[in-house]
Amino acid sequence: MPAHLAARALTIGYPAARPPKSVAGPLDFTLNSGELVALLGPNGAGKSTLLRTLAGLQAPLGGQLYLAGKDLATLGPAERARLLSIVLTDRVEAGGLTALELVRLGRHPHTGWLGGLSAHDEAVVQAALAATGTTAFAARRVAELSDGERQKVLLARALAQDTPVILLDEPTAHLDLPNRVALLRLLHRLARDTQKAILLSTHELDLALQAADRLALLTAEGALHLGTPEDLVLDGTFAAAFAREGLAFDATTGTFPLHAARGPAVRLVGAGPAALWTGRALARAGYTVVPGPEALAELTVSGATAQYHWLLQGAGPPRTGTTVATLLAALRAQLPA
Repeated sequence: MPAHLAARALTIGYPAARPPKSVAGPLDFTLNSGELVALLGPNGAGKSTLLRTLAGLQAPLGGQLYLAGKDLATLGPAERARLLSIVLTDRVEAGGLTALELVRLGRHPHTGWLGGLSAHDEAVVQAALAATGTTAFAARRVAELSDGERQKVLLARALAQDTPVILLDEPTAHLDLPNRVALLRLLHRLARDTQKAILLSTHELDLALQAADRLALLTAEGALHLGTPEDLVLDGTFAAAFAREGLAFDATTGTFPLHAARGPAVRLVGAGPAALWTGRALARAGYTVVPGPEALAELTVSGATAQYHWLLQGAGPPRTGTTVATLLAALRAQLPA
């Protein structure tokens, strides 16, 4: 798998500060073709600084960056724009441009000095619109688009630029949940289909765990851990990176639980979706779910979709029910949290 972008002993920070202030490094990593990499880390770890450094928008404090095997520091703006595209969180002031006109701007690094688009350029633009599902509103003004539509158009512009590397800074920041899911699904598919290296920074930890081929986990101490989401979860690296922010990661469920287990112990018997959601309800209600005999009550889940049954035993007379709400009410009456 060829490396489209590589960092060697890279140190990032603020070169304009006096003295220059380091944020992270030295970092060594590669971005490979055909993969989606999610850049994660706690607030202030330097994710945006790293993206801007990789894009050549600010100078590194040390080390080297190689883009398609070439030293990034030696590339002029035009050549760099043919190798790397970036989508920032800043709202684009597109004036009265239509979505189509904005996407066409992505072809400028490849056009002659007159800036005219050839038939090939137009074909690339249309392919970018089709790939991002934006053809239907190509004629609409950018100012009239929703946040989700605008984000897809900006991605289409980056695709039209036809670079081997695409960087995105918080592309889901202003989107609702369905559009966040759709965009990450789209980015994963595009990385595979186009064999581009796509790196995005995001706070969508749960979605990144599902969508990314690799995680680039930037810690508060300035270190970078790269690996598959599963490896970083199983070796504890993922949980440790966010522990300082008071977040406890549950590797069993792949979530950051909102509720600490500190109430009366309840044993939950069952499997499948009903048991999973019953366990969440118990935690929210203040109970501690335990597997062993130390439980003060036992809750058994059985049945199938739309025909689930719950049986409560041990804290008083046995109670049955067909909804979680019914069993929670019975549990609270017999064993207050």
